[in-house]
Amino acid sequence: MNRTTLPERPAEPRVATRRVRLPRVHRAWSVAAVTFVTIVGAAAFASLPGLLIEPLHEEFDWSRGTIGFAVSVNLALYGLTAPFAAALMDRFGIRRVVAAALTVIAAGSLLTVWMTAAWQLVLFWGVLVGLGSGSMALAFAATVTNRWFTARRGLVTGVLTAAGASGQLVFLPLLSWLVEHQGWRPAAVTVALSALAVVPFVWLLLRDHPADVGLAPYGAETAVPKPEPVPGAARRAVRVLLRAARTGPFWLLAGTFAICGASTNGLVKTHFVPAAHDHGMPITAAASLLAVIGVFDVVGTVASGWFTDRFEARRLLAVYYALRGVSLLFLPMLLAPSVEPPMIFFIVFYGLDWVATVPPTIALCREHFGDDSAIVFGWVLASHQVGAALVAFLGGAARDVFGSYDVVWYASGALCAAAALMALVIRRRPVGTGAAV
Repeated sequence: MNRTTLPERPAEPRVATRRVRLPRVHRAWSVAAVTFVTIVGAAAFASLPGLLIEPLHEEFDWSRGTIGFAVSVNLALYGLTAPFAAALMDRFGIRRVVAAALTVIAAGSLLTVWMTAAWQLVLFWGVLVGLGSGSMALAFAATVTNRWFTARRGLVTGVLTAAGASGQLVFLPLLSWLVEHQGWRPAAVTVALSALAVVPFVWLLLRDHPADVGLAPYGAETAVPKPEPVPGAARRAVRVLLRAARTGPFWLLAGTFAICGASTNGLVKTHFVPAAHDHGMPITAAASLLAVIGVFDVVGTVASGWFTDRFEARRLLAVYYALRGVSLLFLPMLLAPSVEPPMIFFIVFYGLDWVATVPPTIALCREHFGDDSAIVFGWVLASHQVGAALVAFLGGAARDVFGSYDVVWYASGALCAAAALMALVIRRRPVGTGAAV
């Protein structure tokens, strides 16, 4: 009897101990950390365009419209590249696409140092940096989250979304100091080196799928086989768009996210400083307030990811857009020559809501479009950039016509109210049904 029991009793505790210790720190968290650092490093290029306008105008005598055209090409390609980048990640892997994107960003930024004509600015900064930045857009964060996480997806999405704002907070003071004291070329070189410095981390530490290291996604009870590479990345991106465009949720998500871009990047990021200056506020003070928005943007986005794990995404979107709309309606009454407590309250409140819409939007794409959700979100992100570009132009035109920005703030508040209603109209998919496309 002893011979039959002795081999069994010591074996069970050892196996149980190994099972408890192995998943103590899941590899998904290290992949998320590398992704965060990558987005932070790549955010350097997003901090530079606004700082280059005056130096380039003074050195080359290029019009601000010419310089702005290069930036607009950058923004357009940023939005339009995102869905194709998500498809390329499915075809060639996250690691290869991201490493190539960072290299293209570095090349575009570095080549501007030797440019002598305006068309070179459009090519280097508009096309090359635009293509690279589009590949590093939020579709990258969505792809990593979808593959590596089953639980805590909302939280991880929020943290990775906040990485872009964190990177701008890190690089904006440095780049502005370089432009002011050393010139714009050292700043461009800094952006190039920052992008290149991240490439080794991506290549050595980032993995495309949990199956590559023999793990299940975080929160999953069983392993998920790695999908086969999908050929025809561009065709797939277009095919997914055509399928998604036949559904109501896609147009509602694209419409709400276009309003999101219009009321953030297109409106506040572009026109807040000149609007505040119209009321007598120094430009430096207005720019500092805009930087503070970025600080609270990080907090709000992470919190939104936490909420998305616990509450219905479409209701969260409705609340976010409604609150943003109310704050914009009050803004014309808060602008003054000096920074008063009500303005500080607006900055904190609006900053918390800046990109809080991203985690629930990604969650709704995942709910309705399944495995194609990252590509669908890329197209939804393209609508965000289109909305931003339109309001960036229309806001300035309205200022020329009416002599103030008041009508722009009121119109944007009304748009946010419409976005809140659109979010509520998005239907909820019954549990257990497949993707919509």
